[in-house]
Amino acid sequence: MNEMKISVLGSEGVGKTALIVRFLTRRFIGEYASSSECIYRKRVSVDGRQVNLELFDPCSQPCEGKSTLNDQIVWADGFIVVYDVSDYSSFTTAKTIIHLIRQIHLGTAKRDVAPPIFLVANKQDLCHLREVSHDEAQRFAIQSHCHFYELSAAEHHQEVALIFTKMVQNVSLGGKTKERRRRPSGSKSMAKLINNVFGKRRKSV
Repeated sequence: MNEMKISVLGSEGVGKTALIVRFLTRRFIGEYASSSECIYRKRVSVDGRQVNLELFDPCSQPCEGKSTLNDQIVWADGFIVVYDVSDYSSFTTAKTIIHLIRQIHLGTAKRDVAPPIFLVANKQDLCHLREVSHDEAQRFAIQSHCHFYELSAAEHHQEVALIFTKMVQNVSLGGKTKERRRRPSGSKSMAKLINNVFGKRRKSV
């Protein structure tokens, strides 16, 4: 059975955890301020294949033992980089993260295919407060060889699920995933599971 590791990256407050929770549970959480880094695990079936999926949700706030962005990038097989359509600074951060991903993988790549990067514009429901145009973001995505999606985690469960499904498909097309890697350094709470968000504890979701 294949294992895939996906990092969900972006500024604080753009909805990274909301996207992950929406995908895993269909539920939407409006606000979630994490004080620790988490890996959410789920077994999924894509194109008839069973995949053990690990989703890394970084701690956007200062927190003890926080891993570096470089560690988070080296760890992952694919990347979902999120920004908020109503916050231009979050789009700037997303562009910086994508450039860093490209730099790291150009410098260390022993793989023939670059890891897939999805640029995701979240909070489409706040379009009346929009600061980042769809066209500008799409142009950047094309220039950076990224997939681009715009949606609202609050309103679009199917679109959120499609993004994660397509990410798994793209990682599969890229060839073998990396050998087993250590988790981003210093992250002692990475095994926190999705049900902890709702006050429940189980071993998997």
